[in-house]
Amino acid sequence: MDQKQNPIGQRRPRRRSIIHESCLNTSAYGLSRVARSTDILSRFFWLISFTCFTAIMIYFIVRSILAYFEYPTKIDISYVNKWPNYFPAFSLCNLSPVRSDEIIGLLLNYSNMSNGTNVNGTADINQFSVAFIYDFMVDRMNRNQSIESFLFSLPVMLQSCSFNNRPCSLSDFVLFTSSLYGFCYTFNAKMKNSSNSTVRLAGQYGGDGILSLGIYLHSHQYVPQMTDSVGLIGLIHGNTQLPLIEAAGVELAAGRKHRLSYSEKTVRFLPAPYSNCKDEVSSLMQLMLDKYNGADYGYSEVICYQLCEQAYVFDQCGCVNPYKWNARSIMLPETNKIIYTTLCSGNDTCYRDAISVFSASPSLMNQYCADCQTQCEKTDFAVQTSSSVAPIESQMNDIKLFVENSTVPLPTNWSSIWREQIYNNYLRVDVVRRTGIVEMNSESATLAPVDLFSNIGGQTGLWIGVSFLSLMELVEIIYRLIRHYFRPNRVNAATDQETTGT
Repeated sequence: MDQKQNPIGQRRPRRRSIIHESCLNTSAYGLSRVARSTDILSRFFWLISFTCFTAIMIYFIVRSILAYFEYPTKIDISYVNKWPNYFPAFSLCNLSPVRSDEIIGLLLNYSNMSNGTNVNGTADINQFSVAFIYDFMVDRMNRNQSIESFLFSLPVMLQSCSFNNRPCSLSDFVLFTSSLYGFCYTFNAKMKNSSNSTVRLAGQYGGDGILSLGIYLHSHQYVPQMTDSVGLIGLIHGNTQLPLIEAAGVELAAGRKHRLSYSEKTVRFLPAPYSNCKDEVSSLMQLMLDKYNGADYGYSEVICYQLCEQAYVFDQCGCVNPYKWNARSIMLPETNKIIYTTLCSGNDTCYRDAISVFSASPSLMNQYCADCQTQCEKTDFAVQTSSSVAPIESQMNDIKLFVENSTVPLPTNWSSIWREQIYNNYLRVDVVRRTGIVEMNSESATLAPVDLFSNIGGQTGLWIGVSFLSLMELVEIIYRLIRHYFRPNRVNAATDQETTGT
């Protein structure tokens, strides 16, 4: 190698010699072949090969990096014995939302005031349409007047209750209101300002996780226009999950003992940047959840879409969907102001047309529902149903006594038809844990950071034989070149000092 005499008699390598020496000793096979080539043709061949393979390597590395930043995911399914294993919440409603004996008098007065007629007090409730009854109830709610007395309360329906063979009471249920079913009640919901210890475990009291309820329906007080069947609607759901009973409830017929056997399934999504899931409850949604009487319910994607739909309907009509009583607070896009609005009349076509336009327009949904994302964790319950005839003869007198002591007026010929009435109105529900094994569906990243580095290392090793140690060789070359550049200056400075001193 060419060498050059420095001012103090030492020899130091030139920059070209440093690079040449490094290429001869590098672990990158292509560069070493270029440095060792004895003729121009061989050197040109290895240089072209190294350049081409480097370009291909860069292409695949860029693809790997871009694939990583797409944040692909997969679902891992596992079956675990979850502990602690909480018993789920169970919500129930009478299929009829209102009691005819409580609503008929005020409904007659409302009819006389609305139509300017004079219907006498002996008119039958059958003469009123469903829309008229809903308009009456909506009018009362818009006036901030109570409708509670018109609805079936739990004390007049709950004949018996036990959990793992221990008695439960009315205080174990949380009240909420449904526009379709009136009063509904939830057993074992998690309450605010309480720990999970207040939620019952499936194995509590040494049992197997069985909730047993005896319900009497009082179908002789049903409003015929508002229901076409006699029964109960029930829903098994998570302890912190809002009961969407109108969409997911199971109808249970009278005259039967129903067995609802459940198994739990949980889905968990990764947070950003892998997904857009969220768990945060907005102030607007919290106002709606506060209507559930102390239950500690979390974020719901379905409720989020209901609220933004109501915002659009209010924007177009000045009122909101009358069949979503609990979603009366709205917030318009790009504002922070919460508006408590009125319910539209049932025969108002404006809100119906607005809902049709909104549901068919992706741009409107993106504008009004930009914050609506899926929950980061969802819990579903697979339910198997079976039933048998109920009640049996030994239960008849207890049920009869309960009905006679309730505040609901008896049928006029109760003494002669009470057995028939019990068979047509009584049902029993057993909610049973089928298994303690929970199906866990967990989203995980397809490409972790270690996978990205492995892909890059595989590409560099495959195409040009470069490893991380090869990068250290590059660092060494840079260090030697810097040292070569600055060393002459230090040597010259030392020589000048010696000359000055002498």
